[in-house]
Parts: sequence; C-alpha cells; structure tokens
Amino acid sequence: MIEDLVIVGNVADNAFVDDISHHMRQIENYSDLISLKSFLNREFCPRFIIDEENWQNIGRKLENKTVLIVSTSSLEYSREELAMRNFLIARAAKDNGSKRVILLEPDLYYSAQDRGPRKKHSFGNTERNPEDFKKFDGQPFSSLMYSQLLQLSGVDEVLTIHNHSESVKNLFRETFGQRFHNLQPSDIYADYLENGDVVNPDNMVLCAPDKGARNFAKEVHGLLKRQDTGILTMDKIRTGEREVEISVEKSSQLDLSDIKGKDVVVVDDMVRTGKTIIECCRVLRDAQPNKIIFLVTHFYSSREGRSNLNDCSIDEIVTSTTIPNILNRDIQGRLRRKMVVLRISRWISNYLVSILDEDSKPLELPLYHEDMSSKNPRWLKKFGRDYHI
Repeated sequence: MIEDLVIVGNVADNAFVDDISHHMRQIENYSDLISLKSFLNREFCPRFIIDEENWQNIGRKLENKTVLIVSTSSLEYSREELAMRNFLIARAAKDNGSKRVILLEPDLYYSAQDRGPRKKHSFGNTERNPEDFKKFDGQPFSSLMYSQLLQLSGVDEVLTIHNHSESVKNLFRETFGQRFHNLQPSDIYADYLENGDVVNPDNMVLCAPDKGARNFAKEVHGLLKRQDTGILTMDKIRTGEREVEISVEKSSQLDLSDIKGKDVVVVDDMVRTGKTIIECCRVLRDAQPNKIIFLVTHFYSSREGRSNLNDCSIDEIVTSTTIPNILNRDIQGRLRRKMVVLRISRWISNYLVSILDEDSKPLELPLYHEDMSSKNPRWLKKFGRDYHI
C-alpha cells in the first residue's frame, strides 16, 4: 500500500470501492475507516473512524495523509445526494488535517449541464448560436458550480474517465489546473479488440456515430497494431426532440460500401436512450457487415435504453464499470445475452499509483477483466455448450 493513503467511498457496500482498495493494497476495509452516518433529521454527517481511546492530536489525525474519495452512481442515492456526500467527506478530511484530497468519480456528475444561458457560460471551443443559448435559458451553469463547490469543500484533485465535453474538461482545468485528470480508456479498448475474441481484428472497421465520437475513434485507431484498420465517420442531424437522421460524413475515410462483410465497431463515450446508436446501427446493417459491436464507456441503464438497444441491428455491446450497476444482471435485463462489461478498476488503480508515487512500479497485467452472462453466445463458446443451470 502507498504510505499515508486512506481510501473511502461515499456510500457503504460499494464493490467498485472495494476493488480500488484491493488493487491499491489497502488492508483495512473502507467501511472500517469512515462512518457514513445520518442524523434523525436525515442530515448526512460522515466521520473518519479514529482510535476512540487516543485523545492526542484531536482534529489532526489525518495530518500528512492523502484521502481518496471514490464516488460512483448508486441505485440508492440520487446524484445530487452523492455530490453533497462528496462535499462533506472532503470537508471532514480537511477539517481533520488531510494534506491532499482526491476525488475519483469515473462518471463525472453534471457533465451534461456544461453550458449556461450567457456568453460567459461556456468553456468550450465552438461558437454558440441563439438556439444553443435558449436551450439553457433559466438553468444554472451546473458543471461549473460543481467544480467550484468541490474545490471549496476541500477537494484538491479530480480524476474521471472519458469525459467528452470540452467545456467540462476546460472548466475543471480552470479550477484544478494540472490536478484534473481525464483518463481515456482507448488503450484498454484497442487491446481488447485486438486480443479478445469479440471481433476479427484482421477484418475490423471502426465507426464514429457522430461528431463527438470522432476523436475517440481516432485515439483507439492510433493504438491498434494494425494501422490499416479503416474508420467510418457518420453525421447526426436532429429532426426533433428525440428524432435523428444518420448519414455518412462527407470527409469520412470509408463509405458504407466498404463495410460489407466487415466486423464494425461503433465507439462512443456514453449511451442513455440508445436512440442515436440504433439509428446509426440500422444504417450500418443495411450495408451488410458481418457483425456490429457497440463499444461505449458509460452505460446508463434505463427501461427505454434497454428496449432500444435490444434491436437486432446490434450483435454485441461492450461497456465498462464506470457506472458499476451495469454488472447487475437485472440491470442488464434482456441485454445480458449480448452484453460484455470490462472491469477497469485495476486500470484506474494503475494510474492512481503513478500520480501518488512516481517511483512505484506499474501494476501487473492484465489491467482489465471481461465479465459476461452465461446467456452470451461467446460465453457458451468459451466454456462449452454442456453447461446447464
């Protein structure tokens, strides 16, 4: 374990926090290091558990210690509740002497609220039209407020995974400087596509479903050993509140005619309703590829999303554990038969080790683990069709 590191979660019984603690070699269970209690009036009051018999250095028991707060989405608490719990845990750490507080939040809260109604309410690099300002009319600039409140509460450093919003990344850099870390899982995905059995890497094409996914598709492509893998880029035009039209982008390296018989991997940062992805995959399916894989980092499971993504245009879905609930088979629903979850807590821990101790050795490979239901045809192929419940 890295000396003077204390790892805690903002909710009890979080397997993701347990995994991070295990990889970082924290001996004590995090539930034995912090009490996540609430008063009868339901006000949250976290308390770092310190030797009750020791009356020395009261209020300074965390001096020279780094506190890592691991925050993930929860079925039990809203994101607003989790954010407030982050503030109070960070303040408890600082009020008891912690020298450094790091927030690990793989799916950074309020990232969808990355602009406000005024000209100064964006840290993005693109021009905003009147329609874009009107979209946020009457709303707070929530992502900026969240970054400022984190800093005010005592957070010194923020680590997140695959945040696509340039405005959010820029404003967090404005608040935290070099102590804001946005990890891109492109290395994991490139390794998985080339060394797993989800696709044939010699017959593979990458696809960016819209403008926001193009840079990430290029990142994954750049880490592939087979640089002759092509990239198909698509355009999305919104025709209504929930309606989109998908077509090939004019400057795309490939056309639809180039994907016939290919294994197409559609890459994106997140999915909520799945409407855009399904429209994209239906267009791709008409071009007669061998199979279509949807690879996405943040999977927000909802009844609408599960229904949409159960469409026959998608053969398999690969996601990560940035939202750990997706490991639950009931949360996967009927998608369990074509869903794969890459457990990436070891990959995250490897990065944490590098920023906490420059002289430390990297964690041993592999840095991710594949998790899938026994209903998945690839699971049956791997472990034999003689398996019976």
